[in-house]
Amino acid sequence: MSENNPLLQPYDLPPFSAIRPEHVQPAIEQILADNRAGIQAILKDQGQNPTWAGLVLAMDELNDRLGAAWSPVSHLNAVCNSSELREAYEACLPALSAYSTEMGQNRELFQAFEALAHSPQVADFDQAQKTILEHSLRDFRLSGIDLPPAEQKRYAEVQSKLSELGSKFSNQLLDATQAWTKHITDEAMLAGLTESAKAQMAAAAQAKDLDGWLISLEFPSYFPVMTYAQDRALREEVYAAYCTRASDQGPNAGKFDNGPVMEEILDLRQELARLLGFGSFAELSLATKMAETPDQVLTFLRDLAKRSKPFAARDLEQLQAYAAEQGTPELKSWDTGFFGEKLREQRYSVSQEALRAYFPIDKVLGGLFAIVQKLYGIEIAEIKGFDTWHPDVRLFEIKENGQHIGRFFFDLYARANKRGGAWMDGARDRRRTAAGTLQSPVANLVCNFTPAVSGKPALLTHDEVTTLFHEFGHGLHHMLTEIEHAGVSGINGVAWDAVELPSQFMENWCWEPEGLALISSHYETGEALPKDLLDKMLAAKNFQSGLMMVRQLEFSLFDFELHATHGDGRSVAQVLDGIRDEVSVMRPPAYNRFPNSFAHIFAGGYAAGYYSYKWAEVLSADAFSRFEEEGVFNPQTGKAFRQAILARGGSLAPMELFKDFRGREPSIDALLRHSGLTEESAA
Repeated sequence: MSENNPLLQPYDLPPFSAIRPEHVQPAIEQILADNRAGIQAILKDQGQNPTWAGLVLAMDELNDRLGAAWSPVSHLNAVCNSSELREAYEACLPALSAYSTEMGQNRELFQAFEALAHSPQVADFDQAQKTILEHSLRDFRLSGIDLPPAEQKRYAEVQSKLSELGSKFSNQLLDATQAWTKHITDEAMLAGLTESAKAQMAAAAQAKDLDGWLISLEFPSYFPVMTYAQDRALREEVYAAYCTRASDQGPNAGKFDNGPVMEEILDLRQELARLLGFGSFAELSLATKMAETPDQVLTFLRDLAKRSKPFAARDLEQLQAYAAEQGTPELKSWDTGFFGEKLREQRYSVSQEALRAYFPIDKVLGGLFAIVQKLYGIEIAEIKGFDTWHPDVRLFEIKENGQHIGRFFFDLYARANKRGGAWMDGARDRRRTAAGTLQSPVANLVCNFTPAVSGKPALLTHDEVTTLFHEFGHGLHHMLTEIEHAGVSGINGVAWDAVELPSQFMENWCWEPEGLALISSHYETGEALPKDLLDKMLAAKNFQSGLMMVRQLEFSLFDFELHATHGDGRSVAQVLDGIRDEVSVMRPPAYNRFPNSFAHIFAGGYAAGYYSYKWAEVLSADAFSRFEEEGVFNPQTGKAFRQAILARGGSLAPMELFKDFRGREPSIDALLRHSGLTEESAA
């Protein structure tokens, strides 16, 4: 079997088209068995005096082989989900969780790392090696190495159950998103929608052998309805279906309900934290982050909320007054996107849709690559003829002075059986192998943009352009690392609340006139974005930024409070209500079940960590302010950022890296200024 199993063969890039669901479990079981034997051999060989090569590098080899098999499977499960693949993927989760816990609770392995960390050899180690040893010992403790056997066993059970529940949450959300559509045969109902949105809905109907148009809850379908549909009842119906996904409310009430899943996840996380001696899961979460205490996080978020709320209230008043003028005296949640876009157009004569024509995908990509070439001196070229999971996927290579640096896949468009949202994941880490060769990094960059329709190229909204730059920032962090030790190479070992720094930092070039000149031109005429449109777009940058800020703070506070206070008798809904009382200026309807689709915290890595977006935004705004001072394409400043932040991965504490680049600790002022949340910038 193993000769025919592509997951058990060494490869350069994953053999996506050859991977079948029936390959998954046998490959993972085989590798886990091999790894267990490998660890025994390492421990026997290393004895009381372990070396870096004999212990850490040897473990890296085992981890890399497992990653090479699991990474493409996990990726395919997200971008090409099928019931067979899902079943194969989920069948492996208990075994992977058990293996991970077993490694973390392997006393002999822990003692070997401890012996190495306290040996005289450390004097000759570089900073990255010392950090890896420090992180390893910390992670053993967070895996329950010090617990008595019965509690270790319970720890393993909880971890296994949590991995299963995270997958269940994600699946139920995907199923709930796909379970609802609205078939429309009367075009009058779609009044106000853009031609591109209608073309996409017509294509969706055609794919199901229907005439007319099909609205779904995929974001490229949902968003245009909420932003442009003049039919208020249609907006309300689509809004209600979207915000009740996977819940006890709405058109599919109870069918894919994530409510019980969330409760169980929260109970188990709390139990895990208690087992390890923490007061709450929020405290446990901070053990590996930049922020030091729950109080520090809550104070930061509440301070930002206090500063932002007056601006949000002002934004809402203006929106309500405008809606009332248009004949809607009572503004509801399904009206805000629609009237917000109308007011933006009235005030700045600019619409996302008018801008779309100036952001054809190839121009945006070419401009993005030109920007990073100016900043970091790298070249990016497309590679043709590679094994892929979908015809739309593209592959690119990064070089510097003719030398290969890394490669990345772009999977940019929304489609059925693909998880929503946008993300980067490392398909392979840069590291020096045991044989002494340098393994180069590979990244998967995934978005859910509106695909090309009616013979036009894919045209992006400016929001989508910003998303692309954001994810590419993560990709650069992964690929431009100069670290050769897997544990802190790229984004590995980077504190979670600092991991968004490079991604949010890249977004700044989407707003700079010099950056926009490179990423925009009309898809038909090739003409540059006209100056008046550019000026209007920049003037509209902070339109309703108060409302956007408090919305993000609501998510961040809800997540953190939920994990800091779970067990105090309040339900998920009550925690959310309490946060809304504190920071929100407008309440959604009672049937809204936002938490049931909050995959970041229930099925992603952001539990008690969603605040990281705002935390890192302070870092990225302040880092970018140095470019504002020295020139947005200043190659010396670009080089300094690359050397201080991108090149060094997780080898040093993020605050040290930041201070190395900025010469001081971060200040919140740049973020408030960039967001228009100061009296001067709002004037």
